[in-house]
Amino acid sequence: MTEAEFEDLLQRYLDGTSRPGERELVEQWSNQLGSPENLLLPRAQHEQVHAAMWRQIEQLTQAAEDDTVDTGYILEHPASLWRAPVVRWVAASLLVIGVALAVLLPRQWHAATPSGTTATAWVQYHNTGNQAQLFTLADSSQLTLYPGSSIRYRAGLAGPRREVRLKGEAFFQVAKNPTRPFLVYTDQLVTTVLGTSFRVKAYANRRNEVAVQEGRVSVQIRRGADLRATPVRPATAGLVLLPNQQVAYSALTPRPLRKQLVANPTVLTPQAFTFDKQPVSKVLEALEKAYGVDILYDQDKLANCTITVTFYQESLYEKLDMLSEALNASYFPTDNAQILFHSNGCAL
Repeated sequence: MTEAEFEDLLQRYLDGTSRPGERELVEQWSNQLGSPENLLLPRAQHEQVHAAMWRQIEQLTQAAEDDTVDTGYILEHPASLWRAPVVRWVAASLLVIGVALAVLLPRQWHAATPSGTTATAWVQYHNTGNQAQLFTLADSSQLTLYPGSSIRYRAGLAGPRREVRLKGEAFFQVAKNPTRPFLVYTDQLVTTVLGTSFRVKAYANRRNEVAVQEGRVSVQIRRGADLRATPVRPATAGLVLLPNQQVAYSALTPRPLRKQLVANPTVLTPQAFTFDKQPVSKVLEALEKAYGVDILYDQDKLANCTITVTFYQESLYEKLDMLSEALNASYFPTDNAQILFHSNGCAL
């Protein structure tokens, strides 16, 4: 059971919206452990419960998880699930810690902005202002938190992985550390980096987006995500994004993750953009190098095409517009963050 699966299961139980078989499974655990069945808590305390439970579960199951392949859990067979040792520990921790927190947590939980380190060793920031706020984390990573957004992480980014939970929008500049990946969780995606700059959008009831400015990131759908995956060793079902690439995903209309170009690609490697009767293929090659994008075209059809043109501060798409107009050509973005440039060629 991954942390994402654990949080989803627990959240549904706390909300009273368990799927068929889930509540019965928890109550079965409760009966076997001799613990109270009703663990419902006020919504304001859910994140604190999540943090405390998962912290304890990680400690209890770390050794077993290292030798266990994560194949998910099957709610239709609760008896066989209960026999799995890791899940027994999860259940025990869920019930024991849940009961303790239900008793010990104060009736009024005041969330400060930011809140300091709590007994669960988590820190939370919420940007309630009208301007973006810049934060520096313990590993020297920086993040810009946009209005109405919040982040949550272990104090000092403790643990084998540097992990941040995001609601809303933030721009991350992550300090390089190949031995401790940096993970950003949203409600739908998990983004893993070793050190780079990228933006994440994850507003409630909207699609999640990840866009890369430099370096590379690994992106997976959160449910069932392989938390050991990195940009160097990506998950089979995930994507590796490069600069000027992005991915958007909505659980409301689920489909495989697909790379796209960002709305306004930036120059990554400056190039000379003055061409005097140069082959059009050279112009396209310069654009590819400058923006780090693959431009697909028929080399045979463009073999006789030359152009004289100078580009200044135009965007990538404005440059392509000028080129298309001069050649009576066309272009459009395709899947996998590429651009297809179409021309019928040039008469001799």
